[in-house]
Amino acid sequence: MKRLVFFSFYCLMASVLTAQETKADSTAINVYRATAVKINDLVHTKLDAKFDYSKSQLIGKVWISLKPHFYPTDSLLLDAKGMDIRQIAIVKGGKNVPLKYKYDGMQLNIDLDKTYRGGDVYTIYIDYTAKPDELKVKGSAAITNAKGLYFINPRGEEKNKPTQIWTQGETEATSVYVPTIDKPNQKTTQEFILTVPSKYVTLSNGKLISQKSNTDGTRTDYWKMDKPHAPYLFFIGVGDYAIVKDSYKGKEVNYYVEKEYAPVAKKIFGNTPEMMKFFSNITGVEYPWNKYSQIVGRDYVSGAMENTTATLHQESAQQDARELIDGNHWEDVIAHELFHQWFGDLVTTESWSNLTLNESFANYSEYLWNEYKYGKDAADEHNLTEMQGYLGSGSEKKDLVRFHYRDKEDMFDAVSYNKGGRILNMLRNYVGDSAFFKAMNLYLTTNQYKSAEAHQLRLAFEEITGKDLNWFWNQWYFGAGHPKLDINYYYNEQSKQAQVIVKQTQASENPFILPVAIDIYSGNDRVRHNVFVQNRVDTFSFASATKPDLINFDAEKVLLAEKKENKTLTEYLYQYKHARNYMDRREAIDAAAKNQADPKATEIMLDGLQDKFHGLRSYVIGKLDLKNNTLKERAESTLARLAEKDEKSTVRAAAIARLGEYNVTKYSTLLRNAVNDSSYSVSGNALNVLSHIDSKQAYDEAKRLAQGKIKGDLAEAVTSIMIQAGDESSANVILSNFEDMPLSQAKLEAVQPLAQYLVKLKSDEDFKRGVDAIMELSDQIPEAYKGQIVPYIETLLQNVQKAKTAAGQSSQAGYVDGKLKKKGM
Repeated sequence: MKRLVFFSFYCLMASVLTAQETKADSTAINVYRATAVKINDLVHTKLDAKFDYSKSQLIGKVWISLKPHFYPTDSLLLDAKGMDIRQIAIVKGGKNVPLKYKYDGMQLNIDLDKTYRGGDVYTIYIDYTAKPDELKVKGSAAITNAKGLYFINPRGEEKNKPTQIWTQGETEATSVYVPTIDKPNQKTTQEFILTVPSKYVTLSNGKLISQKSNTDGTRTDYWKMDKPHAPYLFFIGVGDYAIVKDSYKGKEVNYYVEKEYAPVAKKIFGNTPEMMKFFSNITGVEYPWNKYSQIVGRDYVSGAMENTTATLHQESAQQDARELIDGNHWEDVIAHELFHQWFGDLVTTESWSNLTLNESFANYSEYLWNEYKYGKDAADEHNLTEMQGYLGSGSEKKDLVRFHYRDKEDMFDAVSYNKGGRILNMLRNYVGDSAFFKAMNLYLTTNQYKSAEAHQLRLAFEEITGKDLNWFWNQWYFGAGHPKLDINYYYNEQSKQAQVIVKQTQASENPFILPVAIDIYSGNDRVRHNVFVQNRVDTFSFASATKPDLINFDAEKVLLAEKKENKTLTEYLYQYKHARNYMDRREAIDAAAKNQADPKATEIMLDGLQDKFHGLRSYVIGKLDLKNNTLKERAESTLARLAEKDEKSTVRAAAIARLGEYNVTKYSTLLRNAVNDSSYSVSGNALNVLSHIDSKQAYDEAKRLAQGKIKGDLAEAVTSIMIQAGDESSANVILSNFEDMPLSQAKLEAVQPLAQYLVKLKSDEDFKRGVDAIMELSDQIPEAYKGQIVPYIETLLQNVQKAKTAAGQSSQAGYVDGKLKKKGM
C-alpha cells in the first residue's frame, strides 16, 4: 500500500506520530506483538454478496473451508466485525447443520460438530449482514476509519460524484464485510459472486468467469481466484466505469476509470505491461497471477492498495492530457503497487511487525523502475526524496522490524517504507546486482504463496552470496536509527598521503558498520578504495603523489546517513564537473547555494542551469539568489532560453516563475504565448507573472481560461487572480475548482484564499456552498492529521464568521456558527 500519499506532510506526520507515541499507553508499547497463532488454516472462501445501497450494507452468504493447522481442534475463531449473524452451520452431505456459537460483535467463537485433525477439511456456512457504516473502528493515518467496505454516494445525493463501492482490507478490515481469519499469515483461494445493478461493472480478485442478467434489473458476476492469498488482499469494486483493455503475454490488463478519463487511461496506466515485463525479468519470477486490473476509487485517501490482481488507486491517479504533459505524477505509485504483486501478495509478511518485507520492496521498486525507464539520475533523485522523507520523520528510535508497537496501524510509516527502501539500495550496492536479484528470486520462489519474516530474507541473501549477513540485519532490520557522519579530508605533503577521518556522532551506543567506496581524483584520474567504517572514529590513509583535486566519500552515494563534510567550493566545483552521480552534482549545488556571491559558487549555479538532468535544472532555478545582482544578470539569458525552449515543461514553468523577478515587460510576448501553453504548470506560472505587469489582462485571461477545463497550477493561478479581484461572478469557477480538487497538499493550501474570498461574497447560495466545501474537506482529513489540520480550518472559518458579524451579515455568520457547532469545532 502506498500510504500517506501527502509526501510534503512528512514533517507533520513525524510530529503526529511522535505525539502518538508520547501519549501512548506504555502497557501497549511493551506488549510483544507475536505472529498470530495458527490453529485453523483457511483453505477456500466462497462469498455470495448483494448490496443494499439505501442502508450501505452487504447481505452475504459465505462458505469458508478450513483445516486444522497441526493440532486437533473442536472450535473455530473467526473475525467478524459489527455484523448481524442469521445462521452458522457446517456443511454436511450438501446440507447445513446448525452450530452453536458465541459472538461479541467482533469475533465468532464457533463450536464445531466434532474434533478435526490435521488434513481434515471442513466447510462453515454463515448467513449475515455487514453494516460498515455502523461500525466504529479506529483507522490509521491513511484510512480515517477501518470499516473495510465503503459505499460512495450510495443514494446519489451528492451532485457530480459517482456512486461506487470499494473495499479496503489492510490491515484487518476485510472481516468487516466477510467473516474470516483476518491475519496476514493466512492464505486462501476464493470465489466472489457479486450481484449489482446491471448498469454497474464489478472488479474482484482473479478472473471474471461468468455474468448472469437477472429479471430485477441486476446482474450477477462470478469472480474466481485460484491461487491462495491473504484475506486483507480481498477486493470488491463496483461502479459506473469505463474498462480500458490492455494485455501482457496474453493476460488481461485492464484499467477501470471514470468515463471522462477513458481517452487518457493508457497515458496514465499504459506503462503497466512494460513494468510487468521488467519486474518479471529482474525477479526471475514471471508475473504470478492470471490477470491484473487497476481501478480508481472516489474518496480513497490511502494512495493505493495492492489487492491481488485488482489494485485500487485514489482519484489523484486520474489526470487529464494537459496534466500528463508535465509527467505522470502517479507512475511511481503504479510501479509500487504492481511490485507488491510479488512482494506482499505472492510472499506476504507473516505479521505486521515484519511489514517492511512488503513495503520496502514496493518502495524500492519505484527506484528500480525510474532507473530502468528514465535513467540513474531520475532514480537517484527519487532516492533522495525518499531518504529525506525518512530523515524528516523523527523516527530514529523505531526499529525497522518492530515487535513492540502501540497499534499495528503505526507500522505504516517512513521507517517501514522509506528507510526500508534505502536499506535495500545499500544491500544491493554491497552484494552487487547479480547477487541481489538472484537472492530476491530465491526468497520469492522459496516462500511463494506463503508468508515470511525478515530472517527468511536474510537466509536467501546468505545462501546466494555465501556471506554471513547477520551484522547487516542486526543493525538495519532489528535496530533503529541511522549514522550521522562528520567527514574530514586532509593531505600530508611530507608523507604524500591523503586522509579521510570519519566520526560517527549519532547517540546510539554501537557504531554502524558501513561498507563505503572512496574515490580519489587527481586531474582526470580516479582511483577507488573500498573500505569499512565500523568505529566511532575511523582514519583511512591513501598514497597520493600530489594533493587530490577531490576525495569523494560514499562515492556511490548510497548511504542512509546524515553527512557533514569539510569540502571547499573549489572541491565542490571539481565534484560537479567530474564526479559521476546525481548526488555529486546535487551536493555541489547545495554547497554553492549557501554562498552564491563566491565566483566558484556562481559557476556551479550557472552550470547547474544547464545540467543534463531536467530535475537538477529545475532545482537550480528554484535555488538561484536573484538578489545577487551579478548572478541575476548572468543567469537572465539562460533563464529566458529555458523558459521558452527547454524540452521539459516543468523546467519551462520554473524558469517562467523566476523571470517574474526581472523587468518582465520585455518578456510580455513570451508570457502571453506561455499562458496558452498546453502544460497547466507553464500556463499557470505565466499567468501569475503576467498579473504583475498587466493585472487587467491577466484577469481577462483568467476569466477566458476558466471557461475550459483547468487543473493544477493553472487552476490555482486562475482562482488566485479571481479571488484578488473579488468578482462574485467568478464564484462558480472558484468553488468548482476547489470542490474538484482531490484531497492533497494543494487543496489544503487553497483553503486560506478561499476563506478570504468567502468574506467578500454577498450571495448566500455561493457563500454556503463555499463553507460546505471547506467543511467537507475537514471531514476527509485522515485521522492522524486531524489534530493538526482541523483546528487550522476551524480558525479560518471562525475568522470568516467574525468578519461577517462585523459586516452585519448575520445570516451568513449564523450559517458558519451552526456548521462549526454541528461538527463540535
